Amino acid sequence: MTEQLALYGGKPVRDSLLPYGKQWISEDDIKAVSEILRGDFLTTGPAIEQFEREVADSAGTSYAVAFANGTAALHGAVFAAGIGEDDEVITTPMTFAASANCVLYQKGRPVFADIDPITGNIDPTTIEDLITPKTRAIIPVDYTGRPVALDRIRLLAEKYGLIIIEDAAHAFGASYNGIPVGSSADMTMFSFHPVKHITTGEGGIIVTNSDEYYEKLLMFRSHGITKNPSKCRGSEGPWYHEMQCLGYNYRMTDIQAGLGISQLKKSAAFLSRRRQLVNLYLEGFASLEGLVLPPKDFEGESSWHLFVIRLELERLKAGRREIFEALQAENIGVNVHYIPVYHHPYYRSQDFRPDCPQTERFYERIVTLPLYPAMRDEDVQDVIMAVNKVCNYFSKC
Repeated sequence: MTEQLALYGGKPVRDSLLPYGKQWISEDDIKAVSEILRGDFLTTGPAIEQFEREVADSAGTSYAVAFANGTAALHGAVFAAGIGEDDEVITTPMTFAASANCVLYQKGRPVFADIDPITGNIDPTTIEDLITPKTRAIIPVDYTGRPVALDRIRLLAEKYGLIIIEDAAHAFGASYNGIPVGSSADMTMFSFHPVKHITTGEGGIIVTNSDEYYEKLLMFRSHGITKNPSKCRGSEGPWYHEMQCLGYNYRMTDIQAGLGISQLKKSAAFLSRRRQLVNLYLEGFASLEGLVLPPKDFEGESSWHLFVIRLELERLKAGRREIFEALQAENIGVNVHYIPVYHHPYYRSQDFRPDCPQTERFYERIVTLPLYPAMRDEDVQDVIMAVNKVCNYFSKC
């Protein structure tokens, strides 16, 4: 006899909600922020440079430029790449809208390639057919923290003279063929939103090895203004500065950077804990029918930002929505990552209707389970118990 679901009046697995993601802030973090608040600089001060230097070192790049958030960082990268009106940029629809919106901000047009049905990452075999004389760049996304096949994408980029902007919002600390994510693309973005691997509250960064992109990113995040005498076209005195392009106020604060510096010290431990939790999930779900688990790493080593399961709906008597609501009723904070970008009303109104059958099938089956370093082993067992409970209830067997 199957156990009655909380959705239908049964007792939930948990008494309180377990969120899908959450930051981990320690007293050391609070102390680091307090020291900034007691210091001379709240913004555009030395903490920014230190944070940038440490992130660049971790990614194996020459430069890092911090931004107020990951979306602003992507916008800066698209600007630095020279994307303009009517230029096309190929990206994935299985991502947060910012991966495509950043192209629209520069009056370009995102073009959506289909995904690999196993990993959820952009499928390199679908990219080449979408390349036209208007294509200027590719924005691959490391979905859930699993690195994209950047070596295959790089071959296409070199063949057609395209720029690669890697959206690694999920992939801080990941690697591909032993190479840290961030060191292979022309520009790579990391996000420091509270549910990411480390947090600065809000925040993002672009890492690059290009002197040209570095200089453009610096100006773009600060109104398009430079104070560097060697870059200025005139000189009226020591106060002189020039706005040389239309930039934005996308600067990160020293308060954010101070938190980021503190969090970086724990990033390896955070990553290790995520991988421990994933192993518990993989072991706990190994014999459960009705689920497809995320594959173990292939060429790369995932940073496991998200743990996304796929429902084998053919084996279940319910659709994704009913299963989702049943898990919520058990106090498991499930989520869905992501609604395909072109499903959003704005994109529909702009006639974005790509042919992405794998994305459609993937989307209708995915559910994101809780995963963050502060989770206890007992929390994972609660999730495993709840998923088993719900899947067994709806099983056709």
